[in-house]
Amino acid sequence: MTSSGKPALAPRGLRHPAAPGAMPRKAVPRWRRQLVERLVEAVLLLAGWVSVAITLAIVGVLVYESVRFFRHVSLVEFVTGTVWTPQFAQPRYGILPLVAGTLVTTAVALAVALPVGTMVALYLSEFAPAVVREVVKPALELLSAVPTVVYGYFALTFMAPLLQRVIPSLPTFNMLSAGLVMGIMIIPYVSSLSEDAMRSVPMLLREGSYALGGNKTVTALRVVVPAALSGIGAAYILGISRAIGETMIVAVAAGMQPRLTFNPAEPAATITAFIVQVSLGDLPHGSTGYQSIFAAGSVLFLMTLAFNIAGHYLRRRFHQRY
Repeated sequence: MTSSGKPALAPRGLRHPAAPGAMPRKAVPRWRRQLVERLVEAVLLLAGWVSVAITLAIVGVLVYESVRFFRHVSLVEFVTGTVWTPQFAQPRYGILPLVAGTLVTTAVALAVALPVGTMVALYLSEFAPAVVREVVKPALELLSAVPTVVYGYFALTFMAPLLQRVIPSLPTFNMLSAGLVMGIMIIPYVSSLSEDAMRSVPMLLREGSYALGGNKTVTALRVVVPAALSGIGAAYILGISRAIGETMIVAVAAGMQPRLTFNPAEPAATITAFIVQVSLGDLPHGSTGYQSIFAAGSVLFLMTLAFNIAGHYLRRRFHQRY
């Protein structure tokens, strides 16, 4: 006790004695902590390099097999040709029919997934009660767990007959039904990521809008959406990549008929559907027709890479702006 009646403070650097019955804590040596940190860093670095190595290996296989393919097929014919018949007696290797089928089905899917997914995300983020959000969001995410072959048969047995009631001349196999079901499948990807991006917008921005007289709709459309454009753009790019790379839906419901058409009411084939068809053993291994799947895969890889680069540029631009 001090002269003023207050308890005296222990000198700095002195520890209080351990409580009765407590086991004294043994200090961890510094070298052991450093060893653990170095080990964790090495494991994380190894994991990063493994992912990079796998990506480079995939690119290397595509390039190697594509070079072997282009030794027998002209690159100009491959890029500009309008006939794709690798299984005929006189094969033709024009990739444009497959590219057209891929772009049409992707466009139909995005016409469904992007607006619907964005509206669902906006409702869940800004308007839905907490109870509704906790029920609807997991239910939507369950759609992404459904096998794509199930979606394919759903498009063939339900969506196509339903569309035929509206369009009697619509064939059973068509790109429209396949694209619509692809859009339904992609909605959870767009809505979930977009909703996360909107909910990450600081509440101060919303409160500032309310203070200036804005209602919920004005705040959501003119404050939240512009501020979350970076994350929404990332969701869109993921949806585009998912649609371009989809295989089973188009293989089951689109018809697998390589023809150069941009009419979604007609059957066609996509790049992924052709790869599935050849991988089933329709062409002998090592032949030029078999190697064409690697050339087609290279085109698909470049398409996906172009969309991802464009999305990365847009994300950086909007992120810097807001």
